[in-house]
Amino acid sequence: MKNSFLALLAGVLFVSLNVKADEGMWLPSLVGKLNIQKMTSLGCKLTAEQIYSINNSSLKDAVVALDRGSCTAEIVSADGLLLTNHHCGFGEIQAHSSVDHDYLRDGFWAMKREDELSNPGKTVTFLISMEDVTDQVLKNVTDDMDDMTRSSKVHEAAAKIEKEAKGENGYEVRVRSLFESNRYFLFVSQTFKDIRLVGTPPQSIGKFGGEADNWMWPRHTGDFSMFRVYCAPDGKPAE
Repeated sequence: MKNSFLALLAGVLFVSLNVKADEGMWLPSLVGKLNIQKMTSLGCKLTAEQIYSINNSSLKDAVVALDRGSCTAEIVSADGLLLTNHHCGFGEIQAHSSVDHDYLRDGFWAMKREDELSNPGKTVTFLISMEDVTDQVLKNVTDDMDDMTRSSKVHEAAAKIEKEAKGENGYEVRVRSLFESNRYFLFVSQTFKDIRLVGTPPQSIGKFGGEADNWMWPRHTGDFSMFRVYCAPDGKPAE
């Protein structure tokens, strides 16, 4: 699960234009156009709108990026409970461990909210929206430009789009290239910084099989840890 934020869901991925529609990971905003019929034929019960929607709650609101994209995770309750891999919480579990309380060896479970352990520096980022801005980015780019001039024009256009999208809502905005720099997307996201450890199994369970087993299916391991995302009373991020 060590993916960049662009590999969120979904997230959001780096794929070749030659990849078949039934392989790899797909851009959530393009599922409705490219993938939903195939997914439905394979047994998917969700609609494209339930997977990605800007105006309504959808699957994109439940899948998040941990630590700026080093891992992915899923929100599994209305109270911000978050499920991720054991190795994605390994550093925090280790940091909270001591000779008297070896959470790596024995595991840890917070029985009450006040028992949950804070983790300064850990972040959870939600995808708010993504938009294809290729035409805007390449508006002033021509085929006869050299690489340096083209890069400068792309950077200039992207910076303008980001500035206009920033507004005063506190969201993070960034234009990124995908499909081998053939398409450009504006990603709008929101990052929360109060993330607390709720529970983890002993590493004998959570790390069973090691990195090799991390890429196998089916997996015979309890590779998970649980955190909770906290926010201010108004629902916005808070330290």
